[in-house]
Amino acid sequence: MRAVTVREHGGLERLRYEEDFPDPRPGPGEVVVAVRAASLNYHDVFTLRGMPGITIPMPAIMGLDVAGEVAEVGAGVEGWSPGDRVLIDPIDRVKGGLMGETIHGGLAERCRAGAHQLIRIPAGVSFAEAAALPVAYGTAHRMMVTQGRVATGERVLVLGASGGVGTGCVFLAKLAGATVVACGSSKPKLERLLALGADHVIDYAHGDFMTEVHARFGKPHRRRFDGGVDVVVNFTGGDTWVPSLRCLRRGGRLLTCGATAGFDPRTDIRYIWTFELQVLGSNGWTPQDLVTLLQMVDERRLSPVIDRVLPLREAPEGLRLLAEREVIGKVVVVP
Repeated sequence: MRAVTVREHGGLERLRYEEDFPDPRPGPGEVVVAVRAASLNYHDVFTLRGMPGITIPMPAIMGLDVAGEVAEVGAGVEGWSPGDRVLIDPIDRVKGGLMGETIHGGLAERCRAGAHQLIRIPAGVSFAEAAALPVAYGTAHRMMVTQGRVATGERVLVLGASGGVGTGCVFLAKLAGATVVACGSSKPKLERLLALGADHVIDYAHGDFMTEVHARFGKPHRRRFDGGVDVVVNFTGGDTWVPSLRCLRRGGRLLTCGATAGFDPRTDIRYIWTFELQVLGSNGWTPQDLVTLLQMVDERRLSPVIDRVLPLREAPEGLRLLAEREVIGKVVVVP
């Protein structure tokens, strides 16, 4: 089969387009899925470069988010038949492992998964839409709804709002009835975020987002519950961490699910106790999150933002665009 593989860590030059990679075969309790769409995530960039403490079996096929049709079923598989339209939960919650990392992922014509990882795609949801959901929108759903409990009337500041997780956070905050302040790094991104429903936008590439928040909503007061915002979504870390704390009103919540700009930032815990802040972590998603999101897309209450769709051979270009933050929403690859 055709696949984009990694045989050693490094930059984009380590990606190889192969036309004769061995086809997967289903074992007991497994299926082989004919890939119809796979979406890229920043996690793929980390996998390509190598992550401390995580050993990636080589050669590896990246691509965590996979949607397609069941092509083969292994022994003991019940309830699934060839031709069924399925989304694969990237996490193998029985045997362990992650698609596109320790298990071959979706940047290929076929991939293997446990039958327990399959979620049926509703008729009204395209393969590309389904593939856009798990990592980005699943993460956003758990962070905003389950952990963050974003509510009507709250002000929510989203850093990195133009990416996959970011656009998901914008949508879910708006669905909850919140006022959304979206941060982006260019005029086109800010214009698109406004079109997607953001109430306010801030260009953090040419200004200080904390200063902008204070100017628009007032400076948080340690004895009152006014000023600032109720919620900050920060999955960048690095130098944005302390300014994020300083944007929050007394009793505000900082939501985090990652640290793309650095996981060990300088911090100042005085803001946490003085303003009685809550720092809430969110890790991944549950299968029910994905079922809920598919239903939302099927009912057209949610529409995943897809920046572009690329053929398999151009997957390295998709990763470049993602790494250099030149996209708004998701990049989808089709074989």
